[in-house]
Amino acid sequence: MAEVIYLLNKDTLIVKPPKKSPLVYRMIVLAFSMFCGLYVCSICLKQISRHAKPNLLNIQITEEPCELHCVKQFDKPSIHYPKPKTFSRAECADNPVRYFVIISTQRSGSGWFETLLNSHANVSSNGEIFSIMDRRKNASSILQTLDKVYNLDWFSSASKNECSAAVGFKWMLNQGVMDHHIEIVQYFTRRHVSVIFLFRRNLLRRMVSMLANSFDRYAKLLNGTHKSHVHSPQEAVILSGYKPMINSSSLINGFKEMERTVSEVLTYYDTTRHIVLYYEDLMKNWTKLKEVQEFLNLPTMDLRSRQIKIHSGPLSDHIKNWDDVLKTLNGTSYERFIHTDY
Repeated sequence: MAEVIYLLNKDTLIVKPPKKSPLVYRMIVLAFSMFCGLYVCSICLKQISRHAKPNLLNIQITEEPCELHCVKQFDKPSIHYPKPKTFSRAECADNPVRYFVIISTQRSGSGWFETLLNSHANVSSNGEIFSIMDRRKNASSILQTLDKVYNLDWFSSASKNECSAAVGFKWMLNQGVMDHHIEIVQYFTRRHVSVIFLFRRNLLRRMVSMLANSFDRYAKLLNGTHKSHVHSPQEAVILSGYKPMINSSSLINGFKEMERTVSEVLTYYDTTRHIVLYYEDLMKNWTKLKEVQEFLNLPTMDLRSRQIKIHSGPLSDHIKNWDDVLKTLNGTSYERFIHTDY
């Protein structure tokens, strides 16, 4: 840009430099800002690199036992990982096991029910282990036997020890359940044993079955062999051919005594985790078996039994002094026993 010359008078000459362009100032400010920004960024990067350098951790990932990720939190107390003394569970060592017991009375369908449970791929129910007196002579012997069963060291034809998902047995009321109930309840609570009560509503049919079974212990109608349960219709017909004589005078008192016993045992074991089943309900409604499997936290399967019912049809066909029994029960609260088919 050309200089501007001002002539104030003839003796004075002022030369004024040209004005600088605004663009020049902008470029200077921009360059200064960039320099400052780069400087600040370099300082920050140094700080980050000094304090935020990652520390490499030596983390070992191990497989969690099944009890931590396969079982719901609320269900953990009821599962166990037994360590038998007599064998190794091998690849099944991490498979959880649940403990149960079937508490029942003779001739109430408990044998049939147990065969249904044992048809499940992973259930081991070991029968009436306390039918032998030495195993229930006192509370100590009972608890020792229970430990052996639930530790999977009890062997029977039903044992599926290595990969059992549920293990238990059948226990009759006259085999120490009532006599040592305090110690047994404490044991069941401590070891989280699930109790399945199985009873029969029709006590008259139960009585017929008991009397017929007692007779066959000595008569041995099946080719000289006593069988409490049969697997063919032909055998059932032979055994049902015997018609017991019932003492009608003590019939009602007998029913009342049995009802008291059932009520008593339910009271004794009320604090345990339990379910109450009736033979008649299982016979009429097969969805009850699904409820049992859910109670034991088992995968639902189609359960089967080879056992055949022995005393089918009306009771009048199976009691020798039917007229006396009918007369005794008519008009009482037990009259209902006469008309049911189970």
